[in-house]
Amino acid sequence: MKSSPGSNEQAILSAGVRCDKDKTLPLFTFSTRLQSKKYWRICAAGLQSQPGSEAKAMEFVWIRPGSFIMGCSSGDNDCYSEEKPAHRVSITRGFEMGKHQVTQAQYQEVMGANPSYFAGPTQPVEGVSWDEAQKFCQALTAKKDGYIYRLPTEAEWEFAARAGDATCRYGDLNQIAWYVGNSEGKTHPVGLKKPNAFGLYDTLGNVWEWVQDIYDPDYYAHSPMSDPTGAESGEYRIARGGSWRGVVRGLARVSSRYVVKSGVHSIVIGFRCARAKAQ
Repeated sequence: MKSSPGSNEQAILSAGVRCDKDKTLPLFTFSTRLQSKKYWRICAAGLQSQPGSEAKAMEFVWIRPGSFIMGCSSGDNDCYSEEKPAHRVSITRGFEMGKHQVTQAQYQEVMGANPSYFAGPTQPVEGVSWDEAQKFCQALTAKKDGYIYRLPTEAEWEFAARAGDATCRYGDLNQIAWYVGNSEGKTHPVGLKKPNAFGLYDTLGNVWEWVQDIYDPDYYAHSPMSDPTGAESGEYRIARGGSWRGVVRGLARVSSRYVVKSGVHSIVIGFRCARAKAQ
């Protein structure tokens, strides 16, 4: 006998399964991954309606122009080929960068949905494709609050994440990031770890962050020195910063690059916005 639409969800609710944002595994065993994902979506929807789940206004930090060495940090023996060659880049125009990764409550408020696997209004939204991150930024811009919202370029992201630091991490990993060694297998509310020197939180760990650029394996070798924006065409996009899981490209490092197709939804990828004043 086939299940009727919504029967899986109803079975979850009638079974008395409770949504616990402090747990990383369902309290109910499912036979398929899809059912498990449905469970978490129900939990996400429920948590969004709990007291205290209202979206906090997004905060931004002004990033002044400057130059830095982009790519594999000096002395970092864990770099992959796509992080090389290291090369000098200048950011000639200042911009504002999100102080935190976009939270589930913020995403829900704008888009009317929460695709996240790990439910919690102040945890970073994940399960969002590059295309959906673009739509979120476009929706913010459409509010006409005087700013144009977008994803940062890869160069802007690394410049802001390094915040003047030339090493592979801007501090002790346990103090600055949620990663496989301390995350307990889940995301955590944004802003709990120490920020970098620019006042940005979670630029390493918690979730990878989509950036604007199209990936080209040879781009670093011929990247323009000023304000590079990535390849002109290609199948893959880029995420930066590492995540709570630490499977892709090892422990979080500031030069790590995660190469992913733009339509991919992953429990380890979220994003933060950049913005500039509308002309």
